[in-house]
Amino acid sequence: MSNQITSEQILLEAYERKDQPLNKTKVSVADLEELQELQRRKRQEYEDALRRNRLDIRQWMRYAQFEIEQNDMQRARSIFERALEINSHHVPLWIRYIDSELKNRNINHARNLFQRATELLPRIDKIWFKYVQTEEFLQNIQGTRIIFNKWIKWEPDSSVWDAFINFEKRYDEYDNVRKIFNKYVIVHPIVETWIKWSQFEINFGDSNTVRQVFNSGIDLLGYDGGNYNNSTNDENSSKLIVQYAKFEANICKEFERARSIYKFGLTKFPQSSILRNDFTIFESQFGDKDGIELSIIANRMKKYETQLVENPRDYDTWWLYLTTIQDQPIETQRLKFKESYKIQPSSNTKNNWKRYIFLFIRHAIWEEFHGEVEKVEEIFQNLTNLLKINKLNFSKIWILYSNFAIRQNNLIKARKLLGFALGTNPTSKIFKHYIELEIKLKEFDRVRQLYNKYLENFPENIEIWIKFSQLEYDLNDLDRSRAIYKLGLEIIQDDNGREKLFDNYIEFEFNLQNYGLIRDIFNEKIELDKITTKNWINFANWEVNFPTQLQIDKYQENLIQLQNDDEELEFEYDILEESKERAREIWEQALKFYKSKKLIDERIIIYKAYESFEKTYGNNNSLTNLQKRLPTPVKKIANDQEYIDYIFPDDAKFLKFLQNAKKWANDNNNGIKK
Repeated sequence: MSNQITSEQILLEAYERKDQPLNKTKVSVADLEELQELQRRKRQEYEDALRRNRLDIRQWMRYAQFEIEQNDMQRARSIFERALEINSHHVPLWIRYIDSELKNRNINHARNLFQRATELLPRIDKIWFKYVQTEEFLQNIQGTRIIFNKWIKWEPDSSVWDAFINFEKRYDEYDNVRKIFNKYVIVHPIVETWIKWSQFEINFGDSNTVRQVFNSGIDLLGYDGGNYNNSTNDENSSKLIVQYAKFEANICKEFERARSIYKFGLTKFPQSSILRNDFTIFESQFGDKDGIELSIIANRMKKYETQLVENPRDYDTWWLYLTTIQDQPIETQRLKFKESYKIQPSSNTKNNWKRYIFLFIRHAIWEEFHGEVEKVEEIFQNLTNLLKINKLNFSKIWILYSNFAIRQNNLIKARKLLGFALGTNPTSKIFKHYIELEIKLKEFDRVRQLYNKYLENFPENIEIWIKFSQLEYDLNDLDRSRAIYKLGLEIIQDDNGREKLFDNYIEFEFNLQNYGLIRDIFNEKIELDKITTKNWINFANWEVNFPTQLQIDKYQENLIQLQNDDEELEFEYDILEESKERAREIWEQALKFYKSKKLIDERIIIYKAYESFEKTYGNNNSLTNLQKRLPTPVKKIANDQEYIDYIFPDDAKFLKFLQNAKKWANDNNNGIKK
């Protein structure tokens, strides 16, 4: 019998002797005293661990995270600052510190940290990117621009410049984009930079600005000590010349100009294969031979197929390839369509998935054009399943799928699709599409249900409240419309949103000639915010345009007389003195309020608005009387500093009255003593 030990025996013995996993004891906290004891013990553990190894930055971050979980942000800040004293160049520590402040909505603290981090680590793009993203998310556009300008002073790589340019383009600041490009081409004098600039001018400039960019780029890229003899510069200039010629030929249709550009390039760079190939293609495009177009298409197909073999996830090339095979047999095209989206994107970026999904959409449109309804249904089912599996949200897919169902007279399915989309991932696009569909079908009860659901998901969206109320107004359900406005004013917290909803509410009541309700709305608005001068000014300007009760009664009598006629009677009336007096009462109330609160600036604003009112609606006497009451600026000195103060005639009269009263009282007292 052999005593040899087998590998199975060794593994079995090791398995039997392995240690049992250590189960952590679950801690249960019953009251505040136990919680404080637990916190004290955990803090002691962290402090002991850091005394043993103070350079363990991860331990510092865990310690700070523990304090954040205990809702003790002050302690967490102290821990972060202690960690930064040990290693102030640890980027993840800065990011964790900043994120903790942002999550707790301490925006100013986060800004201070960003400022410190970027000054200490100006070459770390991650911190800068997070800085500008945060400021733009907070709608601090000017602040974001200032940060970008500080950043590019360090001459970062191209991605930073591109981000700055895209930021300015988002807000249509095209002059700023040009200023950025002027600096960009100096810091990164490569052909890609000039092409980006030229593409920008093509999209947002004119032909002259595009030509200026191309000419400058060719001169600067190709110039090397007075001679065009550097191979790298030759290649760069050749690429830019090709783009220049394509612009003239494809966009401006200036074929002779494009031909001249090609010839200039070949004269300067005769060894450039890029120029030769593109010039050949250019000439073939405008030749007279019948087979030129077919040969070009064949060459393109071959080129695209080669590229797709190397990179089957190049969805832009797939799109171009599908365009070149439009004259191929239907089955061949169908096979290529399926092949185009056979391989999913490797990254999770939305742009890659968007390009990928558009291939599905193009295939579905192509199949429907050829009458293959079942195949279209199959494509959409595969696409929606793909969205569910990968947890993607593309509202356009559900909208297109529902439209296809409607074209097949399957309204029930269209509603189910849109309802499922709203149930899984509600978006404004789907809500708007679904509401428009039900309005077209005159299913207003469904529309109301959709608007209610819409508001549950997006209660701060002011446009939803306005459109919902407008719908009820169009349906002549005025009570519902009014109730929506009132509910919106209770729910919306944003001041600008409330202001816009107030204005629409007032316009709604004005159209219904409910002038008393408008006064109530303004009074309610002023009660909520008496300090804002705009509320008083708007109230007075509205009040002067309200008709008097006599004018309203006369209009109603005319309506009764024309009740049997087909003509519509417009409510036309003159602004009477009674309306002006009501408005003046509001101005006086505002002045009285600001005077009592000693708010000088607001009082001056009301006086100026009041004066403008009198110039428009008053007469010479009323205007003169008001102008006598306008404040007079005077220079005063306090603590050796000169400042401007205002003297209000109303206050001066009151002061004089008090002085006279005091003098009269003193005279009486002296008479009694005598």
